Amino acid sequence: MTSVLFTNGRVMDVAASTLLTGVDVLVEGDRILAVGPSLDAPADARVIDLGGRVLMPGLIDCHVHVVAESLDLWSNMTAPSSLAALRAARVMQQALARGFTTLRDLGGADHGLVRAVEEGVLDGPRLVICGKGLTTTGGHADLRPRTDDRPGMMSDRLGSMGVIVDGVDNVRAVCRTMIKEGARFIKVMANGGVSSPNDPIHSIQYSADEIRAMVEEADNAGLYVSAHVYTDKAIRRCVELGVHSLEHCNLISAETAALAAARGCIAVPTLVAYDALAWEGEALGLGAAEFAKIDIVRTAGLDSLRIMRDAGLPMAFGSDLLGSLRKYHCTEFEILAKVLTPAEIIQSATMIGARLCGIDHEVGQIKAGYIADMIVVDGDPLQQIDLLAADGARLPAIMTRGKFAKDLLVP
Repeated sequence: MTSVLFTNGRVMDVAASTLLTGVDVLVEGDRILAVGPSLDAPADARVIDLGGRVLMPGLIDCHVHVVAESLDLWSNMTAPSSLAALRAARVMQQALARGFTTLRDLGGADHGLVRAVEEGVLDGPRLVICGKGLTTTGGHADLRPRTDDRPGMMSDRLGSMGVIVDGVDNVRAVCRTMIKEGARFIKVMANGGVSSPNDPIHSIQYSADEIRAMVEEADNAGLYVSAHVYTDKAIRRCVELGVHSLEHCNLISAETAALAAARGCIAVPTLVAYDALAWEGEALGLGAAEFAKIDIVRTAGLDSLRIMRDAGLPMAFGSDLLGSLRKYHCTEFEILAKVLTPAEIIQSATMIGARLCGIDHEVGQIKAGYIADMIVVDGDPLQQIDLLAADGARLPAIMTRGKFAKDLLVP
């Protein structure tokens, strides 16, 4: 096994939001073997003098859609799965180049992409998947126009992000199928959406019994349900029904945020998605109806951060950018910084994200025994969060599973 010893750096303790000096980090194979002062390394180890740079855990994005290579969701869905896989690989590699060593996919990616990374076929971030997002007929992931009565959504294609399923028994069957096919959580479209054609933001989707069935099936497998939700009514309903992961949450109230915190939920705000749509929506062909929905959630976004922070509701980092809008990926750091401290943002993109992915015993911190997912930063992101917003330009090294995906360090 190859060994790497990092010396003369500042090692980030994300839990304490501090930088440790005089501490070495020894990597052997894919794991961090030791963290401590004046470590001895094997004779053949590569010794890297960080020169005061910061060594921190790799970043985690808890809301992506790697198969949505294009903003034309129909195009993604109808593409051959082989092409969709190659496109997804490119999306994943681009995310890794920005310092994201783990991605949590919220609809589309399959176990084949997970295995491609695990087997070294694809040099990309670790992928945590839900399979396809569950949507009602006419719900957020039902992309058919009102006059299109074709059944289904070609959900057998890799590029499809959702599956239409109605009724408690059908919901149970689909959840079991997703879990059998490698899902680490179940995704439900429980509220109206911005990009879908037939559902206003305020629409409530799925019956209480259907969502309870999802929660029960997930819980039976030791997993959880993640819900697409915007309005306070939809969020509270999901929390009361046992949903654990709350995506977006732009219109949440203080009372609901407190309830969600008490129930142990985690929220995933994705504010950059709405800014990006507002900035480029006209060029992308969005109409007045879409802009009206975007404005509803965009204007409330920063307030939702304050509400959730003050309620003690943990937040994981998410982006939810599709197609060409992914160029704004790291802009989410700058948006979050309008409300949250750099320490809070970094925790959201490391240890809280790892907890939501169910891998906080392996990634999200620099500890002995953890997987060696780490990035080197030119500067201190606890003081300058914009260092992480530079699309990887301030990251001279990116390591995933003990191997360098980017290495501008000497020797």
